[in-house]
Amino acid sequence: MTTQPGDSYASRFPYVVPHSLDDLTGPRHGSVTWPRGDRRTYDLDDADAQHAFYEHVLVDAATVTELCSALNKDLLLALWPQLRPPRYCVRRWHDTFPELATPGSGGIWQ
Repeated sequence: MTTQPGDSYASRFPYVVPHSLDDLTGPRHGSVTWPRGDRRTYDLDDADAQHAFYEHVLVDAATVTELCSALNKDLLLALWPQLRPPRYCVRRWHDTFPELATPGSGGIWQ
């Protein structure tokens, strides 16, 4: 990724994205732990906790392996229209998975 004058830190942050959505094999239910941030344990059976966990992982995952073991494809697809990660993170995901940006997918990213 090349930087341009005026680029912000967020535009240069190396957000990780899987090679395939099928690689997202994380849990859909129960309690999960994320080692970074103020809140470390999330209950995936709670809608607010799902959103918080997915937004943290999308921004904080350092490796594709870490991302894929934390996120679940079906849950990500269900939550995507309501998630609010930084726009450069969204851009990386949309560039890799255009189906997330298609009309009808919802969210503010259209």
